[in-house]
Amino acid sequence: MGILSRASYVVRSKLNALLNRAEDPTETLDYSYERMRDELQQVKQGIADLTTQKKRLEIQKRRLEENVEKHNEQAREAVQQDRDDLARRALEKKKEKMSQIEELETQIADLQSTQDDLVEKKNDLQSRIEEFRTKKETMKARYEAAEASTRVSEAMSGVGDEMSDVSRALERAEERTDDMEARSAAMDELQESGAFEDALSDEDEIDRQLSAGRTESEVDAELETLKSELGESGGESEGSADVDVADDEIEAELDELRDSEDDEGSA
Repeated sequence: MGILSRASYVVRSKLNALLNRAEDPTETLDYSYERMRDELQQVKQGIADLTTQKKRLEIQKRRLEENVEKHNEQAREAVQQDRDDLARRALEKKKEKMSQIEELETQIADLQSTQDDLVEKKNDLQSRIEEFRTKKETMKARYEAAEASTRVSEAMSGVGDEMSDVSRALERAEERTDDMEARSAAMDELQESGAFEDALSDEDEIDRQLSAGRTESEVDAELETLKSELGESGGESEGSADVDVADDEIEAELDELRDSEDDEGSA
């Protein structure tokens, strides 16, 4: 195979491949069905034309037969008048008309035979067209169902790919949400522990401990003052029970003061 032949073969192959991809089977079937219907219509038209021609010959034959009968009457009348010459001429015309009638009968018979053959072919073609139409509709239904199934499968495949992307996006969103929740919880914990306030304060740990020591000394001094005041105002005549009650109240107030100082120190 030469270069040009190979190139031509490749081009034809490419064109056939393109045509196969572009071809819609349902349109091809419909087109074939319409072509067959056109051919059937042409056959019917041919039968109609043939029948018309046959009818014309039959009409011409009837006219010739009428002329034959007329020439018979002419010949009889001529014989009655002893006009043999006229009778001969009438019989000659009769013979001529009968010869034409025989030719017409032959043509009419041929046309009838052709008409019968065309009618038979027309009926056969019509049956084939109806059979093709049934197969065409069945094939179109199968093709459309297969096409719909293919579209659904392709759509499902596309949805599967898209869902994979969506799943990954959900995973990333969930990870970011977990991170944000963890950071929020950590911030709340630092807030509760006072770490933010410590970071914002200018005092260091030594300053805070010294401040706490000063506060405790002041509380102890105030406590001694309270005890002295209570001891002087109560006197010894109130008895040991009143002293115990005073001591309990002092201890309770002392605890409250310590708790308050501890809260201020931790802050």
